Amino acid sequence: CRAFTTGTPPAPRYHHSAVVYGSSMFVFGGYTGDIYSNSNLKNKNDLFEYKFATGQWTEWKTEGRLPVARSAHGATVYSDKLWIFAGYDGNARLNDMWTIGLQDRELTCWEEIEQSGEIPPSCCNFPVAVCKDKMFVFSGQSGAKITNNLFQFEFKEKIWTRIPTEHLLRGSPPPPQRRYGHTMVAFDRHLYVFGGAADNTLPNELHCYDVDSQTWEVIQPSPDSEVSHPEVVERVSAPEEAPSLPSEERGLKKSRDVFGLDFGITTFKQPPTADSELPSGRLFHAAAVISDAMYIFGGTVDNNIRSGEMYRFQFSCYPKCTLHEDYGRLWENRQFSDLEFVLGEKEERVRGHTAIVTARCKWLKKKIIQARERLKQVSISEKSSCGEAVLILPNFGNKPLLEVPIREAEAQPFEVLMQFLYTDKIKYPRKGHVQDVLLIMDVYKLALNFKLSRLEQLCLQYIEASVDLQNVLIVCENANKLQLDQLKEHCLNFVVKESHFNQVIMMKEFEHLSSSLIVEIVRRKQQPPVRTHSDQPLDIGTSLIQDMKAYLEGAGIEFCDIILLLDGHPRPAHKAILAARSSYFEAMFRSFMPEDGQVNISIGEMVPSKQAFESMLRYIYYGEVNMPPEDSLYLFAAPYYYGFSNNRLQAYCKQNLEMNVTVENVLQILEAADKTQALDMKRHCLHIIVHQFTKVSKLPNLRSLSQPLLLDIIESLANHISDKQCAELGSDI
Repeated sequence: CRAFTTGTPPAPRYHHSAVVYGSSMFVFGGYTGDIYSNSNLKNKNDLFEYKFATGQWTEWKTEGRLPVARSAHGATVYSDKLWIFAGYDGNARLNDMWTIGLQDRELTCWEEIEQSGEIPPSCCNFPVAVCKDKMFVFSGQSGAKITNNLFQFEFKEKIWTRIPTEHLLRGSPPPPQRRYGHTMVAFDRHLYVFGGAADNTLPNELHCYDVDSQTWEVIQPSPDSEVSHPEVVERVSAPEEAPSLPSEERGLKKSRDVFGLDFGITTFKQPPTADSELPSGRLFHAAAVISDAMYIFGGTVDNNIRSGEMYRFQFSCYPKCTLHEDYGRLWENRQFSDLEFVLGEKEERVRGHTAIVTARCKWLKKKIIQARERLKQVSISEKSSCGEAVLILPNFGNKPLLEVPIREAEAQPFEVLMQFLYTDKIKYPRKGHVQDVLLIMDVYKLALNFKLSRLEQLCLQYIEASVDLQNVLIVCENANKLQLDQLKEHCLNFVVKESHFNQVIMMKEFEHLSSSLIVEIVRRKQQPPVRTHSDQPLDIGTSLIQDMKAYLEGAGIEFCDIILLLDGHPRPAHKAILAARSSYFEAMFRSFMPEDGQVNISIGEMVPSKQAFESMLRYIYYGEVNMPPEDSLYLFAAPYYYGFSNNRLQAYCKQNLEMNVTVENVLQILEAADKTQALDMKRHCLHIIVHQFTKVSKLPNLRSLSQPLLLDIIESLANHISDKQCAELGSDI
């Protein structure tokens, strides 16, 4: 419906910004005038407030300096302030930032922010979003400088940082293409990017960025709008008057109208196919988050046609997977370490955990097995006397640390490698700094020696992205020294580029290169080698999840150091892994370690089924949340009892139960519900059994149910008959 307004509204405009603060909307800047008659064209820097309760427009007049008039800028609200960034002033793109307090109009004024760090290039037609106390900017029109970089701004320190993508392995989801006219919104810990013009195309994929893991993925919306949890896209039609769209004959007209949509009474069209729900590609549309959904309205679609459609995207909101964080915390605190690597000629020492290291690296696993064999053959007294393998008592229990000599490694790069084994990533140092690049080169050399393909790719991508005119000769010389041929090739090709060569050979560092390397550079420039393309797929190795899955399924059996007892049946496991993922096990192994090394398994007073117990172990070892529905009943309370980092497992158990109770599995779920005293689920199962009894009666599992459950089914059938058929039965008597 058209909103009621009083006061003097802003002049008609477009490419302005509008944000909501409290019970008001604030409109800043934009482009006024008639672009078709080429008259009165002007950017604005005025600020208007629209109060929703009264419909009143008020212009904010402030003392002091004002931002340069602009359009196509970014705007957001944070800490009771409006923040304005970049835009277009009519002649050039900008990258300045301004802020103004929104609490008291009489006492506020504009303030220009002194930005530092990796400030984004001047740009326009880009979105901004605030997530976890940071402002994010993605892509936008920057002329020749347009990229698909994602930048984050720290409000407190006023520092910009470019989010690196070098940690994303080739073959994993890349960032979205560079684009402009797109939208980006924040929900929970995610940023959602939709639409825009990307290199002359209008893509309609929905990209999602996880702020915690710094990874991108393309969201595939669920076609089933009946489901409440998965992401669902629906077209929305408002029952009231909608904003009119100008016809192509009338051209583009600016408007000062305000329209409102009551989200509580919108209607949703159920489409005939899932594909018809997805919005087509578009740019210059609007996106906003209301409650737990994103609404997309309008925009320009194919052939410069303007759309009046609105779509609703239902977010899912699951707690994040903490697998990598939990193992990373184990690495940082070194609690329950059971081995110690002795490194290089200096014999520097780095502690670790047998379970993680042997699961991730076959080369180190072999070294650990060799050390264990030596330990079996030599007595403690002999080792002490000859100094070959001295045992050190750690800060818990009385089991000695196993010493594993690694002469091929120094401590600093080896610790980076160990961090990768625990977390599947490395904390990248400052990009481009020579010493930091050289450190990652040492890690790369270790990755090659230890045959860690995934780490090789991570290091290689970081180094290649970090090579520049200032460090290329140092990196090239070091690559030559370490015999890192692939990296050396990259550096040589960088040097002989037309735009680089003259600058590089005039550098002082060039004079100090080895003669053989200078000869290679000159010959490479004179006769570049023929480029060959390999058909071999890139080997990115195995991930932390894949390795821990294989470890649980049998690869780690010889390294088990704890026995879990389920109803008296033993299940070998690994203390470090259990302690990393569960505060219950961590406290037990730290303070109440069983002398016989055996732990009875229960969830409160309930003992889970063997199948449910295996599902829980899969979650602990590698974060798996898929399981048979009946297991979900047993494990619903497990996150609280075992002290998992969050209730992610419980959220998936709930969804699993809601979506997957069928005639085929209803009896198994009934048994689990009865055993766990999940009364609501038990009633739900009995309801299904009663209404589908003709089918349920043919299931073989029915005959193996306990007598109390069979009586419950008979009673439910009797109640159903008495409610529905008593009158008919009485009339027949």
